[in-house]
Amino acid sequence: MNTATDPAPRTAAALAARRRKTEASLDRVHQALAPLRREKAQISVAAVAHRADVSRTFLYDNAKARAAVASAMDQAGERRARTLAEQDDEREATWRERALNAEEALKAARSNLRFQDRRVADLEARITDSTLR
Repeated sequence: MNTATDPAPRTAAALAARRRKTEASLDRVHQALAPLRREKAQISVAAVAHRADVSRTFLYDNAKARAAVASAMDQAGERRARTLAEQDDEREATWRERALNAEEALKAARSNLRFQDRRVADLEARITDSTLR
């Protein structure tokens, strides 16, 4: 097999690069938490994301980053009533509920369209019948 056309090495290289980028981002998160603790600054997702030069999404999506931020918040005594994990669960439940509601609305709209299509066809048939007489 020709390695120039084989995508496997490129895929492996891309995955390795992504892992390195994630690890570098995690290192920056840990490095950003240390001065925040020393300064006794308020530790929040926004503050850590800004100092570590990562997105808030990364902090929420990456389990290790989320755990590090939650742990730092606990240690600083600034933990809010709900943990990040609970917020994530709640956010996911909200999105799940919205998706189910949208799905239900789509089913209702499709059913209504089918009814209207049948009604239009019935009325067109009546018009055709009445003009043929």
